[in-house]
Amino acid sequence: MASTRLQLALNVDDIDEATAFYTQLFGVDPHKRRDGYTNFVIAEPPLKLVLIEKPGAGGGLNHLGVEAQTSAQVDAALARFVEAGLQTRVAEQDVCCHAEQHKVFVTAPDVPLGFWEFYAVTDDNPVNPDGASTSVCELSCTGNADEQASCCG
Repeated sequence: MASTRLQLALNVDDIDEATAFYTQLFGVDPHKRRDGYTNFVIAEPPLKLVLIEKPGAGGGLNHLGVEAQTSAQVDAALARFVEAGLQTRVAEQDVCCHAEQHKVFVTAPDVPLGFWEFYAVTDDNPVNPDGASTSVCELSCTGNADEQASCCG
């Protein structure tokens, strides 16, 4: 079975400063840089680190996730979640964070924003020149339907 990695998404005040810090901390260059957004694919420890620029809200957790390598892994996880009676929401072909993703949101107690996401990137560079999200995760990641923001992994 293909491996998975934990995803940690952080709100940061200054994307350039945070990117420089995490580049030095983990010793790897960013995997993707966009306006107000950086992500790292770190082999050791296996981590997808996402930085989302939100001046004034920096230093906080944005959301948690698990990045799978394939959509089949996401489907298998969904079946397991449903069998366990967990509350889920599926988002297929979700354009979020400058990538197309196949994902499942799982409602969780005592987690910031109240969910985990389990996802696979299906297109790391979709045709979307403005980086506009078409994601159902907007409400989940911002916590406010009126607020627009990049979010998720």
